Amino acid sequence: MEMRALPFRIPGFGVALVMVVMLLFFQSLHAAESVPVERLVTGMVLRGPVNPGSARYFSRVLDEASLEGSGAVLVELDTPGGLVSSLRTMVKAVMASPVPVIVYVSPSGAEAASAGALLLLSAHVAAMSPGTETGAAHPVTPGIPGQGESAAGTKAVNDLAAFARSLALERGRNPEWAERAVRESLASSASEALQEGVIDIIADTPKELLRRTDGRQLKTAAGIQTLSTAGARLVMKPPSFSESVLMAVAHPDIAYILFLAGLLGLYFEFASPGAIFPGTAGAVALLLGLYSLQLLSASITGILLLMLAVLFLAMEVFVTSGGVLAVAGLVSLFAGSLMLFDFPSSGLTLSLQVFLPVFIAFSLAVVLILRLIVRSARGRKLSGGEGLVGETGEALEPLAPGVPGKVFVHGELWDAVSASAVEKGGGVRVEGMKGMQLQVNRQ
Repeated sequence: MEMRALPFRIPGFGVALVMVVMLLFFQSLHAAESVPVERLVTGMVLRGPVNPGSARYFSRVLDEASLEGSGAVLVELDTPGGLVSSLRTMVKAVMASPVPVIVYVSPSGAEAASAGALLLLSAHVAAMSPGTETGAAHPVTPGIPGQGESAAGTKAVNDLAAFARSLALERGRNPEWAERAVRESLASSASEALQEGVIDIIADTPKELLRRTDGRQLKTAAGIQTLSTAGARLVMKPPSFSESVLMAVAHPDIAYILFLAGLLGLYFEFASPGAIFPGTAGAVALLLGLYSLQLLSASITGILLLMLAVLFLAMEVFVTSGGVLAVAGLVSLFAGSLMLFDFPSSGLTLSLQVFLPVFIAFSLAVVLILRLIVRSARGRKLSGGEGLVGETGEALEPLAPGVPGKVFVHGELWDAVSASAVEKGGGVRVEGMKGMQLQVNRQ
């Protein structure tokens, strides 16, 4: 049978099919767009002095927040101040950050003093908890009370005042307050700071702060951005181990203790060779102390005076000065301690509560070591080598015939040469003395 073609055609079928496919495609796109994207805010806690460790921690968190696409960085701040050089590093990081930075002085009772006040001024959003304070940014400078500031101190104040004023103007905050905080050590409570136009918000909790900053338009290094922080998940970034160590050692009190402990250990080792542990521990402490002093821009004059003090005290052992060298050493130690830090540029000071006890303890330890050394030297001079003949002791290491080694005799460590082999810990008997070296034999 012959098949006939249909009397009609469906010209719109293909068009309808394409439209259905496109409709499904756009519906899938809409569904994908409607899936809520989790909003993130990077958080960090900055407590204690502003120093190279805290600056490194701060800069790292800002860099990571930018790479992770965070909506903002929330910095919980509580600091008495610190190094101006570290502060400038942190402010530069804020100014260059494409992510808005919210600095929040918290918890209640916290402060953002000195360098902390300037960091607060530099933030895209400045906030405080009730019961907190900020200001008192006048740099601490050395001098005699009533004599006014030195030229270096005046220069430091003028420089910091201009810096504070420029930060306030950049963020639309009160430049007069910023300058007075530096020149007059003006400090304000949270409510006063809000009234003076120094901060933007007073909030009881970080959650409340994020809710109240939501929707704000801020100028960042990446342009104008609108904060979307309400309900965002706060991801805290703790300091790394190296940053924590750096924050701990970069403190005037810790640096001073490490430096003097190192000097004392080396001095003891020098005065009584062979003890090993005091010298080893002293060398490690001294290196850590020098590293801390370098981070804190310590005065070279102060460091040299401390080393001169040790030189005077060491000379007292070998030179009969009637105590003149010992007194000169302690005076040099006292003066060097007072001059140790470059106050105009750092804003950090050696606390009196640490300086006096450590200085007194160090002085007493040195005097005690000197007395022991003098007593030992006098006893050795009176007895001579003959006084040790017949004494018994212990080999501190294996002794081979004719090979020098260490022995412990009459409460002292001696170099010795044995006529026979002696195992470590074995008994020895002194048979004579050649120079400062004992001649021993197996007991």
